[in-house]
Amino acid sequence: MLLVKYIRENFETVNQSLKKRKDDHQDTLKAIVETDITRRGIQNKLNQKEAEINRRSSQIPQLKKSGKQSEAIELIKKNGVLKKEVQQLKTEFKQIGERLESLLVQVPNVPHAEVPYGTTDKDNELIAQRGEIPDSLPNALPHWELASKFGLIEFELGAKVTGRGFPVYVGKMAQLQRALISFFLDRSTQAGYKEFTVPLLVNRDSGFGTGQLPDKEGQMYRVDSHDLYLIPTSEVPLTNLFRDRILKESELPLKLTSYTPCFRREAGNYGSDVKGLNRLHQFDKVEIVRIEKPEQSSEALKEMILHVQNLLEELELPYKIVKLCGGDLGFAASITYDFEVFSAVQKKWLEVSSVSNFTNYQSNRLKLRYSNNSQKILAHTLNGSALALPRILACLIENFQQEKGIIIPKCLHSYTGFDAIELEE
Repeated sequence: MLLVKYIRENFETVNQSLKKRKDDHQDTLKAIVETDITRRGIQNKLNQKEAEINRRSSQIPQLKKSGKQSEAIELIKKNGVLKKEVQQLKTEFKQIGERLESLLVQVPNVPHAEVPYGTTDKDNELIAQRGEIPDSLPNALPHWELASKFGLIEFELGAKVTGRGFPVYVGKMAQLQRALISFFLDRSTQAGYKEFTVPLLVNRDSGFGTGQLPDKEGQMYRVDSHDLYLIPTSEVPLTNLFRDRILKESELPLKLTSYTPCFRREAGNYGSDVKGLNRLHQFDKVEIVRIEKPEQSSEALKEMILHVQNLLEELELPYKIVKLCGGDLGFAASITYDFEVFSAVQKKWLEVSSVSNFTNYQSNRLKLRYSNNSQKILAHTLNGSALALPRILACLIENFQQEKGIIIPKCLHSYTGFDAIELEE
């Protein structure tokens, strides 16, 4: 959530920057400024009336002591009237504060100056491309056909148990999934990230704190009886561990990692984009999260990008990095870099990671600050997928598919205990 003071003092800059995004927010920004003026006006009246009450209250004992009972009674009566006015003003102040917050949550984060203009993913900026694009075998199968044919992934069985978008991994494919999770977690902890095991359900305050609510409420699974939400990513519980906290400056930076299943209602129902593992309602992911001082968050973002690059290079997967344009940028992000891996049989690039800097947008919602002498400063928050598993699995199945098996990258051999998945009917 943007700071009201920042909007008020930098109105044109904020307005112009937000034009990089799809929607026009000028009317909302104007309403925020006008509502803030009203709120501050009420605050000034409150301060004046409370000061007058205090001034009169200090006079009453002296008047009584001097025998001026009638004057003391008159001041008491006047204070009684003022106190009623103060209560009315406090009610108005609360209402206008709620109105102001309802406007603020409608405004996304201001895109970083480096974010390109554009409306769709076609306008994203290519930053780098690494690795050789593999040639698939003439008779190679897309991962959903190959996995189903050899009983490695049971898509229909998952649909029977739960519904579409909830696959069942079997045998060596389940082992490969577990190996990837361990590999990603080990690389995260080796890079200095502390591992956490976090809840898979969060409350409304947590969803609000990281910006999923109210913006993405329709994309989250909700447990109505308890007003809880299944997490779309472990970013939500990890970052909320520090909600309503004032950290010591010496505690920063904080580097956290977690493996969790993730749950999203957004999976579609048609086309190759949603076939097999390309888009799921439930999937596994290892996340990295950082809490940084503002002046260090840009460098932290670079380190996170390099971390994801190293993972993909160890997995021997061709990848590219794109900087998202304003129209493709997430609601709470200031800048985002996506990683895409080439799928040899599908002949397309699949997104496998997003790495984002949220600046102080989340921390303002979270009231996540750190103490710098007498100052309380909003921290910067960052997160990245390191990595999401389904599309990584899809690309491993397709890119390393041989006549009689799927070759396992060397970096995973010590985790899987095997170097190939044999394909036998």
